Amino acid sequence: MGVDAGDVHDEPRRRLFGSRYVLPRSVVAALEQVFAEPVGGVVVIEHSRYARLHRGMLATTRPNLILLAVSGAAFVADPEFLVHEYFHVLRQWRTAHMTRWRYLVESARRGYWNNRYEREAREFAAGAAEQYRGYLRDPGTVNRQ
Repeated sequence: MGVDAGDVHDEPRRRLFGSRYVLPRSVVAALEQVFAEPVGGVVVIEHSRYARLHRGMLATTRPNLILLAVSGAAFVADPEFLVHEYFHVLRQWRTAHMTRWRYLVESARRGYWNNRYEREAREFAAGAAEQYRGYLRDPGTVNRQ
């Protein structure tokens, strides 16, 4: 049961979670090239108070959901940040490699910066951000490395 972001009766929820941000088509196309799968099912919420509760973080993710403490425009303007968060959703949440419990345990053991989920996402984003930029510049490119 989904909630329409325009539903007046859901104002408290919208204030907590923010408003939906629709990625530009060129960004969606470039992400789909990088991840070799559809990304349309991922919901991006900008200006999320819930995300801001995670002090010092710009975003938090859940299955098929990216909650941003910042604007959607700032999100798409930072390729490493964008690819990093999509990696969490597509390669960790969707595959059940990451769960809330596993993430919390890993963070308790190693801290935020050194937990394996964050390391994996940073490593992937570092390698894929330039590829993503290439797809934005030239959408017809199939394998740019």
